[in-house]
Amino acid sequence: MCTAYQYKLRPNKEQIATIELWLELLRWQYNYRLGERFSWWSENRCPVNACPLVMPIPQLRDNPNYYSQKKNLVNTKDKFREYKLIHSQVCQDCIKRVKLAFVLVV
Repeated sequence: MCTAYQYKLRPNKEQIATIELWLELLRWQYNYRLGERFSWWSENRCPVNACPLVMPIPQLRDNPNYYSQKKNLVNTKDKFREYKLIHSQVCQDCIKRVKLAFVLVV
């Protein structure tokens, strides 16, 4: 026989405000990182039948992958003090979800 427990959270107003702030910041982070990947992809792709052969190929930017974006979290926390309130594992999980979303889309 398996026993399962179910708990209902009842946060107070201060905790609700903190949760809403964290969700808003993580939404901004998710959209920014996903936009970073899509902009790189749209700037650096070229259809085979439409590539210019006369012009030199420009230097490609580094592809924003999971590890480069995770490394950039330190800069984000330095620039935006609000992100220091969020645990680092939560921000890393947000980038992991961006990676999964981008792999599924592209």
